[in-house]
Amino acid sequence: MQNFFTVAVPLMASVTTTTATLPLFPPPPVSAPPPYQIIKEFETKTAIREVAPEKPKEKRLICKGCNSNENATLAYFQGIGIKDKNALATIMGNIRQESTFFPNICEGGSRTSYHNCGRGYGLIQWTSTNRYYGLGDFARRIGGSPSSLHTQLRYLTTEVQWQHIENRMKIPGKSINRYMNYAYSWIGWGYHGARTSYAYDYASRLVQVDV
Repeated sequence: MQNFFTVAVPLMASVTTTTATLPLFPPPPVSAPPPYQIIKEFETKTAIREVAPEKPKEKRLICKGCNSNENATLAYFQGIGIKDKNALATIMGNIRQESTFFPNICEGGSRTSYHNCGRGYGLIQWTSTNRYYGLGDFARRIGGSPSSLHTQLRYLTTEVQWQHIENRMKIPGKSINRYMNYAYSWIGWGYHGARTSYAYDYASRLVQVDV
């Protein structure tokens, strides 16, 4: 028994001595952003959440295989409230018959400026004196060119002949033949030509897309 205690006591003392001599280090400091940085981050996140929701897409008709003037004309008439495919196709068919969508075309087919034509000019071949010179007067008032597509589309929809049929063209669900009857009092053509065939062709090429 004496030998046991003689061995154990020095061992315990050795353990105690070793433990006591270990150096004690403080925990490393935890870095934290300054208070103003936290506030700044919070404000940034809040601003991102308050972004307005995306506007719902609008359905529009476009013309497959059509040129830029045709699609610009189609978009313009939709913009003033004409949505029916047959009504739009009828308008397009008439303009194609009259001018093939060249705003600088003169009666007979030559391509020239408004001032070099004299009569039968533009998208719907404005021929009568008051309608032809009305285009020039309108262009001067708005600072546009009487030979440009945009000016002629705007002028077209200010004419009394168009305004007489506009509300009827906005009524959906009618046939191309019915809309074509309305269009006669607008354009007053002397030669019908292929305008109805053109209208049916456009109706087959108008497709709805989201914009």
